[in-house]
Amino acid sequence: MKRACSLQTKSMRRITCEFHVANEKQKHNHMKAIVISIMALFATISLNAQNGIETALKAIEENNQTLKALRETAESQKLENKTGIYLTNPEVGFNYLWGNPVDIGNRTDFSIVQTFDIPTITGKKSKIANERNGLVEWQYKAERMHLLLEAKQYCIELIYFNALKKELQIRLQHAETIATGYQNRLNSGDANILEYNKAQLSLSAIKGELSGIEVERNALLSQLKRLNGGMDLSMDEANFNQNQPLLNFDEWYVQAEQKNPILAYIKQEVVVSQKQVSLNKAMSLPTFSAGYMSEKVVGQNFQGLTVGVSVPLWENKNRVKQANAAVIAAQSRETDSKQQFYNQLQIQYNRAVGLKNIAEAYRQSLTTANSTVLLKKALDSGEISLLDYMVELGLYYNMVNRTLEAERDYQKALAELSAVEL
Repeated sequence: MKRACSLQTKSMRRITCEFHVANEKQKHNHMKAIVISIMALFATISLNAQNGIETALKAIEENNQTLKALRETAESQKLENKTGIYLTNPEVGFNYLWGNPVDIGNRTDFSIVQTFDIPTITGKKSKIANERNGLVEWQYKAERMHLLLEAKQYCIELIYFNALKKELQIRLQHAETIATGYQNRLNSGDANILEYNKAQLSLSAIKGELSGIEVERNALLSQLKRLNGGMDLSMDEANFNQNQPLLNFDEWYVQAEQKNPILAYIKQEVVVSQKQVSLNKAMSLPTFSAGYMSEKVVGQNFQGLTVGVSVPLWENKNRVKQANAAVIAAQSRETDSKQQFYNQLQIQYNRAVGLKNIAEAYRQSLTTANSTVLLKKALDSGEISLLDYMVELGLYYNMVNRTLEAERDYQKALAELSAVEL
């Protein structure tokens, strides 16, 4: 090829040289555009991602079949808690007795009796039913929080892969430009087959990465579709919301403790247990009954009021002791849960702060230590080989990938911290 090139006329060599200069200038300008686009990817502070996530979560909450089933189950449980808290059914009795001998006549009895107890009259059963309904509601909110957190994590992963896809598409354009340039240089005898193969391998690697990313994106979209009741849910955002201030831990914990449905459930358990003690004490009081009764025989008629008392001597034995023990157990669970929640939240908070610092440091490095333009100039001038250029450029690409990963991990950690706000 070199020998053939040397046989060209001066005019042909001049045309070829001008072609290479124009081609290299075009690649240089294209490389500058790529660098500007890459930096804009991290410099942009946008709320589109946050709005996209909120829209997705709202749709999932409306369409998710699991949440609908949980809501219906909760309503059913509330009705069950309200069952059996009212007065017992009145009892109506009628007796018709034949006399023997016949001349004494027949006897007819009629009675209606209502039984009632102290807890029903004072409303203790109704009050504890309302408190138990509070437990049901907090349990539903906890299940809802876990499901929406799962959905939010999928959204964050999807935004990460969207950003990575956008970045790789820029790299693909660059790799195609390099591959085309070396194809032309190979045809003109200005490059060898080894350099051409390196450019083609780099292009193939990026295409493979893009295909892998598309597989991951489709899997995440399928997960969101599953959570959205089988309906497609799209999200094209490729930038995370960077304008999210991280409060100090004490302020964060106060807010999280007040809103966390799991802690609220455990706290409600203590209230229910305490009211159960009061109810069981009232259940140890006598049960009363009152009603009307009449008796008719030949030539005689008796009617009047009937009153009864049932003393619970054995039926409610140990109920108060059991209720007091349940209160102690619920209080112990509350203390333990608060301590566990505090420690777990502190771990998550410290991790989020660390990931936030890492992401910011990576992003700053991309701004201050970017030498891609200089590398392209060195390659064009022949100061470095294509292999050296690809190795050095690979370091920059690796930093971009690490920045995206750190940003994703920070957003996922932040999502766990703010799950109570879902």
